[in-house]
Amino acid sequence: MNVAELFGNAYAGRRVLVTGHTGFKGSWLVEWLLGLGADVTGYALEPPTDPSLFVELGLAGRVGHTIGDVRDLVHLRDVISAAQPEIVFHLAAQPLVRLSYEQPVETYDTNVMGTANLLEAVRSCPSVRVVVVITSDKCYENRETGQAYREDDAMGGYDPYSSSKGCAELVTTAYRCSFFGEGSGVRVVTVRAGNVIGGGDWARDRIVPDCVRALQAGEPIVVRNPDAVRPWQHVLEPLSGYLHVAARLWEGARELDGAWNFGPEEQGTVPVRRVVEEIIAAWGSGTWDRPVPVTSQPHEAHLLALDIEKARTLLGWHPQYTVEHTLQVTAAWYGARHAGEDARALTVADIADYEQAAVQHGAIWARDPSDTTESES
Repeated sequence: MNVAELFGNAYAGRRVLVTGHTGFKGSWLVEWLLGLGADVTGYALEPPTDPSLFVELGLAGRVGHTIGDVRDLVHLRDVISAAQPEIVFHLAAQPLVRLSYEQPVETYDTNVMGTANLLEAVRSCPSVRVVVVITSDKCYENRETGQAYREDDAMGGYDPYSSSKGCAELVTTAYRCSFFGEGSGVRVVTVRAGNVIGGGDWARDRIVPDCVRALQAGEPIVVRNPDAVRPWQHVLEPLSGYLHVAARLWEGARELDGAWNFGPEEQGTVPVRRVVEEIIAAWGSGTWDRPVPVTSQPHEAHLLALDIEKARTLLGWHPQYTVEHTLQVTAAWYGARHAGEDARALTVADIADYEQAAVQHGAIWARDPSDTTESES
């Protein structure tokens, strides 16, 4: 099928605003949206890392690129007013748990007030019909009971980052109820993903970039918490969920307003140790070790898992990749780039491979619009 027909042809010619477009996840989303035919405007700080996937994809010259801070309501409102977007994806955030211990006030200011500013700016822009606010699986009050979290579980957060994401959820709910209810014409959802990995992530204190930096340097990988359990997924998995739910909302499905988990299958929730060992195996060499014990380490949750039954049942959405394939694809991207291959070509190829896998697996968002058979659930 034609690529533009994916997601029900919702994005061809559509004006889309992406905040946080210079980051890892935002860069993948923008590259995919451009492939789907969208007219994209981005609003974000300068790329947060060097190397930067945003830079390597050449996105500054391919979208309406604005450097700005979501804490600046006046500037954000002006950019949105000028762009007149129809669909908004809000990814701009301080995304790191350990950095939130160093910069708690900045983390709350960006993640909570930045979300309020985005929603406030949307209120004054009549073109907007759909808003997708990206938060985190860490928004839940994590009691480490062994149960996967559902969308109606309590918000919480031990550390400033996790707490800020729970707060962003509450802010979005308040705006939805107060300003974007029946009759407003604007549909608003929040979306929560697991630990997202894939080529082009260079952030510090994330396990895959840490692995790659050590492997490239020929040094052992230092693993702080090898037994911590997380829901691992390729970056394209949750992005497909975000794009799918936004497309459904664009079609008018107001009953889908609310919160959504887009995590991996249960088998994708595995210890950090396994991720490191799979990356080493896919790379073809390398070792790992624990750091020298220190007396004080910031708290990090041991166990976290997402329940995706709501997305499976009500949206017909399901993941395409196993955790093994996710790790192989991720390691292959970094290995090929390390060997001198072009990052943009590698990224576009990964998107095409994922789209093909979705077609083969009968993903609801990748089906021919003329196909009226029952979707997989």
